[in-house]
Amino acid sequence: MDIDVKNLHPLEVKLLRHVSKGEEITGDRIVKELGYKVGQCNQAFSWLSAKECLAETGRTKRVIYELTDLGRDQEKNGMPVERIFTFIKDNGPATMPEIAEALKLEKSDVGSAFGLLSKSGVTKLNEERKAALAKDELPNDVKVQSALLKKAVEKGFLEEVELSDEEKSAISQMAKKRGAQSSPFKFIEREDVTYALTDKGEEVKKAVMDANITGEEFGVLTPEMLMSGAWKNGSFRPYGINAPTSRLIPGRHNAYGDYLQWVKDKLTSLGFEEFDGPLVENEFWNGDALFMPQFHSARDIHDVYYVKDPVHCKEIEEPWLSNVAKTHENGGDTGSRGWGYKFDHEFTRRQVLRSQGTVLSAHQLTKAKVPGKYFGVVRCFRYDQVDATHGADFYQTEGIVLGEDVNLRNLLGLLKMFAEEIAGADEVKYVPGYFPFTEPSIEVHIKHPVLGWFELGGAGIFRPEVTKSLGVDVPVLAWGLGIDRMALMHLGLNDLRELFTPNIESVRTRRGN
Repeated sequence: MDIDVKNLHPLEVKLLRHVSKGEEITGDRIVKELGYKVGQCNQAFSWLSAKECLAETGRTKRVIYELTDLGRDQEKNGMPVERIFTFIKDNGPATMPEIAEALKLEKSDVGSAFGLLSKSGVTKLNEERKAALAKDELPNDVKVQSALLKKAVEKGFLEEVELSDEEKSAISQMAKKRGAQSSPFKFIEREDVTYALTDKGEEVKKAVMDANITGEEFGVLTPEMLMSGAWKNGSFRPYGINAPTSRLIPGRHNAYGDYLQWVKDKLTSLGFEEFDGPLVENEFWNGDALFMPQFHSARDIHDVYYVKDPVHCKEIEEPWLSNVAKTHENGGDTGSRGWGYKFDHEFTRRQVLRSQGTVLSAHQLTKAKVPGKYFGVVRCFRYDQVDATHGADFYQTEGIVLGEDVNLRNLLGLLKMFAEEIAGADEVKYVPGYFPFTEPSIEVHIKHPVLGWFELGGAGIFRPEVTKSLGVDVPVLAWGLGIDRMALMHLGLNDLRELFTPNIESVRTRRGN
């Protein structure tokens, strides 16, 4: 036997002493019977598998749906679609603000729920532009969703294998893996692994028993043990006299940090001035100042994190608040017809983590010089499914160019510089896009050698509703590009998560500029 049992970790020793050959060994069993935490259990399995004392005998994938706080609230008080349906049925047609105030719901939630009911043909807008019923019964999928909430409260969670096809379809609209606070369910993908003791494991277990090693041996001698005399009543694990010393690791810059600084230096050398701002913003600058209507589906493009305390900022700067409010309601002095609704002065003060770097461009418009060139490297936060090209928090490089003569050709030149010189892409293409605050709008795409084509970001020329409301009366070029994605190309990586990896060895060996 090539294993010195005296050097086994207590977690390994206790597990070996507890199991026998032929038994099924699972994480749930060890957690329950030995009181291990899940992390300790996985660590023991990993160590013993590497020593060939345990062998994997099976894997089972499971998808579990857990109720969120929002889900529990909806089960107790009803989903927004149910509450709105019942309210209109009991009280007759009503406007969206009236429904939101009566039911104590966010106006955006009322708009989304009404949209779902209208799509199903249950509600409609009558001649007075009020929400009214078109059918006297809720859609079947809403009934199924309501039943799922009740079932989850009774059981604590739901397993996908136990759901019917109809229930699977319904719950898929209610569940998120990330950012689940905004959904009734959070789904968790779990893989249960089963192990068995090997012949070698049986041999090691016997050696452990013969050596009378229990796993309760002291690993550290503490002052408390010396003072109380507890050290006299136990045995100690042996010290590894021949263990290698720790290697010396010199400090170095983070490769991604170096890259961000390099981008800033490059833009500054081209005559751009850098801007910055706080992580916490309000709905006014995050969306309203950018002519994003407060109850329009375009607002869903940026699914934000709300600040719990304080919920609202104290005030919005004037004259920008009045200018923007008029622009939303009737176009103000911008030459636009606006959005034609009553601007909500309470909603606009709601505090959020900024969801886009364009917030800072809007701030900069109020104090920018003409002509002028400005940029920022901005941290943003947004609910998103995390994968190789998406993150829930990310950097954007954001900027504006103001001038009497700037045009779309200038903007395409800037985007070409970002794609080729800063990202290092060989293949670039531009496609039409849509953003509520620019017209025309452009998306720039680059081709990664492994990930293929993906969007680098968006750009366009600010609409007059944005610029004139904030005191600017010349064309303004604007862009917001994913600098994390540029770094993938520049640093030769294949996954955004590698930029923020907890693998310290990877950080130590990666080189920047």
